[in-house]
Amino acid sequence: MKGVEFVVDDSGKKKAVLIDLEQWGELWEDFCDVLVSESRKKEPTVPWSELKAEMKKGVQKGG
Repeated sequence: MKGVEFVVDDSGKKKAVLIDLEQWGELWEDFCDVLVSESRKKEPTVPWSELKAEMKKGVQKGG
């Protein structure tokens, strides 16, 4: 794959990958977003209406 290079150990086993971010940056960003999303799956949620009200309060206070 162009723009992707594998780093291997002495036995040829893949250990790391180098990614050309100019070429694959957007895809890498999407991948990172998925990882963050998955890591937060079990965190408690806040209803949208509650979050919206809190945000509105912050804007009214100038913050």
